[in-house]
Amino acid sequence: MRVVGLMSGTSLDGVDAAVVEFEGADERELRWGVRAFVTVPYTAERRERIHEAIVAGGAAALCRLHADLGEWFAEAALAACEAAALAPEEVDLIGSHGQTVWHEPPEAGRRGATLQLGCAATIAERTGIPVVSDFRVRDVAAGGEGAPLVPWVDRLLFSLPDRRRVLQNIGGMANLTWLPPRGDPSPLLAFDTGPGNALIDAAVTLATGGRETYDRDGEWARRGQVRPDLLAELLSHPFFHRAPPKSTGREVFGRPFVEALVERIAPTTDRDWADLVATLTALTARSIADAIRRYALPRGVDEVVVTGGGARNPALLAMLEGELSPIPVLHGDVLGLDPDAKEAVAFAALAWAHVRGIPANIPEATGAAGPRVLGCFTPGGRSRAPAFIGISG
Repeated sequence: MRVVGLMSGTSLDGVDAAVVEFEGADERELRWGVRAFVTVPYTAERRERIHEAIVAGGAAALCRLHADLGEWFAEAALAACEAAALAPEEVDLIGSHGQTVWHEPPEAGRRGATLQLGCAATIAERTGIPVVSDFRVRDVAAGGEGAPLVPWVDRLLFSLPDRRRVLQNIGGMANLTWLPPRGDPSPLLAFDTGPGNALIDAAVTLATGGRETYDRDGEWARRGQVRPDLLAELLSHPFFHRAPPKSTGREVFGRPFVEALVERIAPTTDRDWADLVATLTALTARSIADAIRRYALPRGVDEVVVTGGGARNPALLAMLEGELSPIPVLHGDVLGLDPDAKEAVAFAALAWAHVRGIPANIPEATGAAGPRVLGCFTPGGRSRAPAFIGISG
C-alpha cells in the first residue's frame, strides 16, 4: 500500500508530505520504506492567515481557511507523488493530519475539544486519492487528550531490541515518547512537554519586524544571555507542573504569549532581543529536560533522539545536551529517515492503520477510555473503492 502522509504542524512553516510504502497485513509482519519526502513552504501570507485564525478567527475566516488548506494540502500531496515518480492513481491513500487551530485538553470533568482544518473532500477531489483525516477527535471523544498521536507509530517503527529510547520531537510544540525495548510489554509514556520553537519563532519575528521568522542556526540565542529571573518565572507556568497525560498548543504558547511578555519587559536593543530569544530557547530546553528527568528517567533512558525543526537549531541542542548530560542526545537521522519527515510518515502509518481497522491511539498516553481506530475516511475520485477498504484488524 502506497500512502502519502501530510503534516502541517504548530511550527507553521509549511506542509510536509511523505510517500510511504507499506507491505504486510498487520503490525507483526509490517515492512515499510519512505519513497519520497518534500516540504512545501507556506508563503508569508498563508502563514499569517493561519496565525490570525488561531488568534482571532471568526466563522467566515475559519470556513475559508478550511477550504484553502485543503487546496494547499492537495498541492503538497501531488508534489510528493511527483517526487516519488508516481501518478496519483498509483497511490492508494492519503493520511492528512490537518492544521490545528485550536486545542483544549479535558479538565475538571469536561471532555476536551480539538479543531484541525484542511478539507479532506477537497484533497480527495484534487488528487483523486482517498483520504483519512481528523485523527484526533476520536481520542478526544473517548475522554483523551487527542495528543500526542505518534507514540503508536513510534513503537511500531522505531523501537529497538536493546535500548530504552526517548523520541523527542521539537516542532512548534514539543512532545516526547518513551519507548521500552522492542517486545517489552511495559506501557509507553508520551505527552507534550510544552513549547518547542513557537515562542522562539515569535520573538525573532517581532525582533526583526517580520524579516526573519525563526532563529536560523540559533544565531540570536548564541548572541544573547539567558536571564535566570525571567526563565524561572516562565518555568512557573502551570502547564509544566501538570502530570501526564497532558497536551498543549499555540492557544497557550503562541504569539500572544510572547507579545504580552514583550509588552512587559520592553526590549529595545538587539542585545535585549537576543537575551529574550536565548531565554526562550532555554525555556524549551529546560522544560524538555525536566520532563525527561521527572517522568522518563525513572524508567531508564539510554538515548534521546531529537526530530523536528528544533533538531536544526544548534543553540537549542547544545542547551539540551547540557541539561541531560551524560545521556546521549542524538540527531533524528539515526532513525534512518529525514528527521523532518518523521511526523508525515507517522500520519501515513496512522492512515494505513485506519483502513486495516487497527486501533492506533495509546490510552495510557492520552487518557482515552480505551483503544480506538482513529480518523475519518473520505473516498477518492475513482469509480470503485480501493481493494483494501473493508479490511479489519
